[in-house]
This record gives sequence, structure tokens and C-alpha cells, in this order.
Amino acid sequence: MDTTLAYLRESLSNHLNHSIGEEIYKKLQANTNQNEMEFVRTLSEEETAFLNSVLEKEIRYAQDEQDQIRVTQLNEVYELLI
Repeated sequence: MDTTLAYLRESLSNHLNHSIGEEIYKKLQANTNQNEMEFVRTLSEEETAFLNSVLEKEIRYAQDEQDQIRVTQLNEVYELLI
């Protein structure tokens, strides 16, 4: 699995209480050979909106924790969603 998508999957594990979050998580598990661009292309509009919201929060949290590697990895996906 792409390193960026591994960080995304870990972040999404905190949001499995939402059905959309669970759907996205399952897509990540099923498509382990994708890169982040290929993955983003598989998302519906609803999934993209949900992931956009989640990533904003997760990136802020990583910044607060001064985890620059996580910020960079999650930001790569976030930029593709915009």
C-alpha cells in the first residue's frame, strides 16, 4: 500500500462510526495497489466531501502534535480532493 494511503487509512480508522467513513476505509483495504490519485478518482461526491472534512480535522491535529510527516502525507490526499 502507498505510504500516503496508509496514513489515510489510519486516520479513517477514527471515523468508522460513520457509514461513509466505513465505505472509504473498505475501499482502501480492497485496493492496496493504488496510489493516492487513483484512489481519489474512485470516490463519489459524498465520499469526497466526507473525506475533505475528516482530513481538515486530521491535518490540524497532526499540526498540533507537530507530526510533520503525517501532515505532509495527509495533505497530499487533501490537495487532490480540492
